[in-house]
Amino acid sequence: MTSKTLVTRAALAVVLATVASGASARDLNNDGVGSANQRFPGVTQATRTARGFTLAFRARGIAKVENPSGLITHFGYLSDGATQPVEATKTEPDENTYLVLDHNPGGPTAGFEYGRHFLFQGHENGGDLSYVTRINLDVADAAHRITLLTPTGADGKTHFNRIDGSVWNPFTGTLLFAQENGNTGGVFEIPVEFGTSEPRTLYGSLGRGGYEGIHPDDQGRIYLAEDVGGSKVRVDPNDPTSVSAARVPNSYIYRFVPVSPSDLSAGKLQALQVLIDGVPVTYVPIDATHPNGDAFSTNQKKIYTPGLSSPVRWVTVHDTAVDGTADFDANALARAAGATPFKRPENVAFVPNTGFHSFVFAPTGDTDVNSGNRAALAARGAWGAILRVDLDGGGDTGTIETLYLGDPEHAAFDNLTFASEKILLVGEDRGDGLHKQLNRLDSVWAIDISESAAAPVRLLALGRDPSSTHDAALLDAATPGYQNDGDNEPTGILVSDGDPSVDGLLGHRPPVNARWFFTQQHGRNFIYEFLGDLNVQ
Repeated sequence: MTSKTLVTRAALAVVLATVASGASARDLNNDGVGSANQRFPGVTQATRTARGFTLAFRARGIAKVENPSGLITHFGYLSDGATQPVEATKTEPDENTYLVLDHNPGGPTAGFEYGRHFLFQGHENGGDLSYVTRINLDVADAAHRITLLTPTGADGKTHFNRIDGSVWNPFTGTLLFAQENGNTGGVFEIPVEFGTSEPRTLYGSLGRGGYEGIHPDDQGRIYLAEDVGGSKVRVDPNDPTSVSAARVPNSYIYRFVPVSPSDLSAGKLQALQVLIDGVPVTYVPIDATHPNGDAFSTNQKKIYTPGLSSPVRWVTVHDTAVDGTADFDANALARAAGATPFKRPENVAFVPNTGFHSFVFAPTGDTDVNSGNRAALAARGAWGAILRVDLDGGGDTGTIETLYLGDPEHAAFDNLTFASEKILLVGEDRGDGLHKQLNRLDSVWAIDISESAAAPVRLLALGRDPSSTHDAALLDAATPGYQNDGDNEPTGILVSDGDPSVDGLLGHRPPVNARWFFTQQHGRNFIYEFLGDLNVQ
């Protein structure tokens, strides 16, 4: 692969023509969004899309769920305003999973026709009140539009926190949800048929970890990206007064190999290990010998050097046949096994038409201008990066390479989805801090993984809704008791045709006649679908 692989407008034309159908062609040579929205002044701003695209609401935060349970009464808000010092909790719907079923999966209203097209998402709030919703896309009646799939128990809690990743697993016939909650996170599964069984946790096989992206391959193996922020060190190791903003790599890429694809309660959890000059790259603690951990190491620079390929292999960190099925700390075991940590990987996406032998993932980086503006740290992934892994025949060994190294304009990569065999859509998650530092809100980019040194296309420059604008002001004022995030974030970016079969797994083939979704997280918590003239050239 080559370095700085950014999408050409000609390549984007091909993918958009492939994904969509029945629309007239447009010229995108000058139609991409030219700049991100600015954070200041603190006013509401519209989201801007590349010409030929429109956005349609698919869910609003104020929408009521049809089967409220305890404090869970609305799609994007908890009903806890009376007990919060400032405002009700925003529940932050995150990644989306789209399914087209051949039957009605049912719901809380017996005999009601819920349709065949569904969008599922986990909500990233905490307090043991994170939950899962299903948007019934065929239903116009607001009373039945959104269904809660994880009601609270007798204690008023769901006992889930920070649900982020979601995916359909055709081998188990269940939906998998990942909780980004450190060593108390983990994966659970629920049936697609409403009310047929309780959620089942997989903490004794996949472990407890700060998991985000989760995806099965065609063998039923489960790939996971972990987002656990590492300790911070000074951005200038020779200046004791410099800011501590450079993170020590502390998160892992995992693969779970089940004994049987139809049951994820038994199997081996593995973690990815990179070898530089034949030596594994492992976690380096901050101590007297390594006062900066691994933040400035030569190995980290080599990992993030575009065009430089290094060997990788999977190392086993837990095996239920040997270690049993008690809950375990996946991060701690990966560290002990000598796996290679990264800077907060957010998601994984299989490269289409590679037989699930190749995947990309996105370390978010440090999300701090004090770190990114240091050349030594920028060269080590401070702005974020897109990395590609190619496994030998899908087995236990392969190579890793940086496809794109972030910079101030393209930074803090988060959700990933392929729109074609070559075009990868990438959302940013700069966070309130980096938004303020660079006066720039988030964007969604298209990256061509086959072209080098080409100009990027910004598909979307995210705006800020009135609620998010208000929240950002509360954050800036350090308002006591304020518990929500500020600026909106684009997440849950998904291109999918909803095929629930093994052949329909994301990454098996390029999407055809697919639908495009994303979540405008925080603020009013909207979910949108891209509509309009997608056949662009």
